[in-house]
Amino acid sequence: MKLLVLGGTVYLGRHTVEAALARGHDVTLFNRGRTNPELFAAVERLRGDRDGDLSALEGRRWDAVIDPSGYLPRAVAASCALLRDTVSHYVFISSISAYADPTQPGISEEDALAPLPAGSPEEVTGETYGPYKALCEREVMQAFPERCAVVRAGLIYGPHDQTDRSGYWPLRIAEGGEVLAPGPVDRPVQLVDVRDLGAWLVHVAEARVSGVFNGTGPRHPLTMGGYLEACRAASGSDARFVWMDEAWLLEQKVGPYSELPLWVPERFHAFEDVDVTRAIGAGIRYRALEDTIRDTLDWAKSLPSGPRTLRLRSLTIPNALSRERESALLDLWRSRVPG
Repeated sequence: MKLLVLGGTVYLGRHTVEAALARGHDVTLFNRGRTNPELFAAVERLRGDRDGDLSALEGRRWDAVIDPSGYLPRAVAASCALLRDTVSHYVFISSISAYADPTQPGISEEDALAPLPAGSPEEVTGETYGPYKALCEREVMQAFPERCAVVRAGLIYGPHDQTDRSGYWPLRIAEGGEVLAPGPVDRPVQLVDVRDLGAWLVHVAEARVSGVFNGTGPRHPLTMGGYLEACRAASGSDARFVWMDEAWLLEQKVGPYSELPLWVPERFHAFEDVDVTRAIGAGIRYRALEDTIRDTLDWAKSLPSGPRTLRLRSLTIPNALSRERESALLDLWRSRVPG
């Protein structure tokens, strides 16, 4: 298969390219050449900018395109217009943030999508990210009717995450001692190994699977307690979890999903309880959680110390909880007045 990847050198794109190459496909990358330009030296690399310079794609044909880097509808519409007659199948990576109601458990692919607030700037922020992804989906589906797959990804987890979200818990729990744990223990959490998602995207392109899919995991329900226990088992640590009430953590202005990855307030419970039945039926495969955590821990240990912050257009994902802040919260929790 001749495969075009728009981007391909950052997190999900990187693992998708690795999966495609492992399956013997002829891969072409289109990007600006600014991020990890040393990757995939033997792969054809076309230079350009999807926000204004698509000329390198003109006059070329591919069997499929995988697009993990579309955030603004105008830019996605431009790539679709250029590729509509020269690419057979389009795989677009969206987000579960595209859904309108994060309070309804069991979100399925038929649920309503988030509208763009009136007067919103053409800028990716915490408020516009989901609505813009929904509008990007519409551009793809209009240009490639019945020839596209839209994958609404959840928390993508694993090696080469450019934020603290994947490495925080494995590293922290491996250190041992008292660990701040956001309650309740049985709160559902969801994540998907970036390598599993990347391999599935290649399968979707190969088989020309069409439709809309929730691209997260795991196959079976997972709780915060189960996830933290898996981190402890993978690292062999003596960590002791100190479970704290959600209301108290919010009072202390602890940032859900950013300072404490995988933790979201109860009112946004639905984002950790997304229906993945359709993706399973379309062939996604999940490796063991302990393997994902162990590989992520090994990778995170190899990095220089210090936080990693992802800047996506104008959207910045904050750093995870510092050890100093965690220690202060543990002390404050112990000293609080009962009742």
